[in-house]
Amino acid sequence: MAFHPRQLPEYWQDRQPLEKLEQLLERERDQLPLWVPVALGCGIAAWFRLANPAWWLAFVSLCGAAVLLAILKGKGRRAGKALFWLALFAGLGCALIWFRSSNVAAPVLERPLVGLFNAEIERVEPVLAREMVRLTLRTGNNPELPPRVRVNVPLARAGPDLQEGALVQLRARLMPPAPPALPGSYDFAERAWFEGLGATGQALGEVQVLRPADPLLSLSPYRQRLSDHVRSRMAGAAGAIGATLATGDRGAIAEEDAEAMRRSGLAHLLSISGLHVTAVVGAVYLLVLRLLALSQTLALRWRLPVVAAACAALAAVGYTLLTGAEVPTIRACVAALLVLVALMMGRSALTLRMVAAGALFVLVFWPESLVGPSFQLSFAAVTAIIALHEQPRIKALFMLRDESWLRKVGRFLLSLFLTGLVVEIALMPIALYHFHKAGLYGALANIVAIPLTTFLIMPLEALALLLDGVGLGAPVWWLCERALAGLIGLAHFVAGRPGAVTMLPTMPVTAFGLLLLGGLWLCLWRERWRLLGLIPVLAGGLIIAGTRAPDLYVTGDGRHVAIRDERGGLAMLRTRSGDFVRDMIRENAGVEGELQALDSRPDAACNADSCVVTLRRGERDWRILATRSRHHIPVLALSAACRRADIVVSERWLPAACQPRWLKIDRALLAQVGGMTVDLEHRRIATVLDRTGRHHWTRYRPVPTGERGAGNQ
Repeated sequence: MAFHPRQLPEYWQDRQPLEKLEQLLERERDQLPLWVPVALGCGIAAWFRLANPAWWLAFVSLCGAAVLLAILKGKGRRAGKALFWLALFAGLGCALIWFRSSNVAAPVLERPLVGLFNAEIERVEPVLAREMVRLTLRTGNNPELPPRVRVNVPLARAGPDLQEGALVQLRARLMPPAPPALPGSYDFAERAWFEGLGATGQALGEVQVLRPADPLLSLSPYRQRLSDHVRSRMAGAAGAIGATLATGDRGAIAEEDAEAMRRSGLAHLLSISGLHVTAVVGAVYLLVLRLLALSQTLALRWRLPVVAAACAALAAVGYTLLTGAEVPTIRACVAALLVLVALMMGRSALTLRMVAAGALFVLVFWPESLVGPSFQLSFAAVTAIIALHEQPRIKALFMLRDESWLRKVGRFLLSLFLTGLVVEIALMPIALYHFHKAGLYGALANIVAIPLTTFLIMPLEALALLLDGVGLGAPVWWLCERALAGLIGLAHFVAGRPGAVTMLPTMPVTAFGLLLLGGLWLCLWRERWRLLGLIPVLAGGLIIAGTRAPDLYVTGDGRHVAIRDERGGLAMLRTRSGDFVRDMIRENAGVEGELQALDSRPDAACNADSCVVTLRRGERDWRILATRSRHHIPVLALSAACRRADIVVSERWLPAACQPRWLKIDRALLAQVGGMTVDLEHRRIATVLDRTGRHHWTRYRPVPTGERGAGNQ
């Protein structure tokens, strides 16, 4: 009997797209494990993004339902297995960071406090550029204080006895960890929560050492002596950056040099990470391998690559401990150890699977690092580099071949430029999201800076330190200083070019997520369907392009108000706002240059107590009233002024009689939602609470009526 296509079951016709998906996943089976850390990261990101425990539980339940669906309906199919593992790890990621956040919970200071207390020094961080030393202290069983606090001590009062393990007595003014001042600003409260810091503050008076530190129990004295030694051999900025490369101590770098490094796209050189650990590991591996190979007996009897890899692993661990064992350095050390293990096993060292294994390791032990710029920048750069060089055409272009040295140099420079360009493209969204600015010439600058640092500066510094043991290091230090001066000069030159930095107001979270998803899709697949990753990338770009910069910025304390004019500039309510506040508002708004005083605007009427500004947005005028003093204002006068305004902003508690036409922003509201931005044209309000959600470290709450007082009414 003849078979007619119409006799096909309807379910079979409907499953044709699933069959195509099954074929694609079969061809991409080697790439599927790469998505395991991505799924884990999605679960972690969901926990940070969702607002409260009810949503976290709903997300975990949804992942559990997806796992059951994969078990029941996806038996024997690769799509079902993929769904099972992705949903499982996404749910585990959310549960993991939930557990981690609860597990590190520690008391947090409720309100500012000035007190005298004893504490043991846990960590010492010299910040010479700001003439201070930062101490992390364990307060013991003091019932009035959190168990772990951080205090800044003026450099003039920080003696040599302030070392890790010392017991000290000091008087300090302590504050709760600061939340973001504006939506999208740096959230120190989040970082402090996962570090167990319950308060930060400033030491008042002298710090008395009650019990000196045991030098055998800490690497801090050795690290400090090494840092001081490097700075004594090289003057100025060269010595400061040389000390950073040797010990991770960035405290002596002047702010203008640090800013030049950031604007030129070279700031990654100041953070001990993959580049520096790789240079140390590579140098030790090659040196040990070449030296042992000089002996015919050893070369024949020992597996020299294994011995060299073991020595390089010890060097990586030692360098990590010497530089303070920060999470980025630990992450780089773990990645280097994975590469060395691969070399010992005779496998390819630099693969996306190794990157995925390193990311999985970090996320399991430090899941909170996912939302930090360090993790994102590091893994985005490495993933982009490996994905680029695994492409067949790129691999064929840069493979070794028998050709003239001039063509080899040209091919090497082309490889550096293309790699730098891809890395810049990969890192730009991350930099814009976290720092609201990104360098445009970083690819060109890194062509010179990375080889200069890796193959010249760090080997010269290591050689100089070795020769100092026999008193012959001076000439090498001179060469190292000249090389570092060239690096610093390059940074300042690039940073000073017109258009060196692009700035952007706070990026929407949705746009950032789409950009990351699209980038991962482009990097982790090999088939042509990876080009579908361009769709979320373009969607994210369109969202960013269509996002209008806010017109009004109000910090969480209500003291600092900035208003955007028609040309995109900002005017500050308080002319005496500190540099930190002004820089923070400027970066959040994506504005470069100085901020003008609100008093100088022609559409502003100001006196000692308040300013009234009229803005034309859309088809209407907006009248904004902002107070800027704590002087008593009669209730009747204040109420009349409120009725004439569309928006009222004040750091004080405003009485109920103050009723503006649209929005009242006072201490009561800011205590509930944090800092705010307002887009007048679209009547869109963004708050810190909207951005952070109600997590353990967020302290926004309704203010009881009895706490509001009436002193400022």
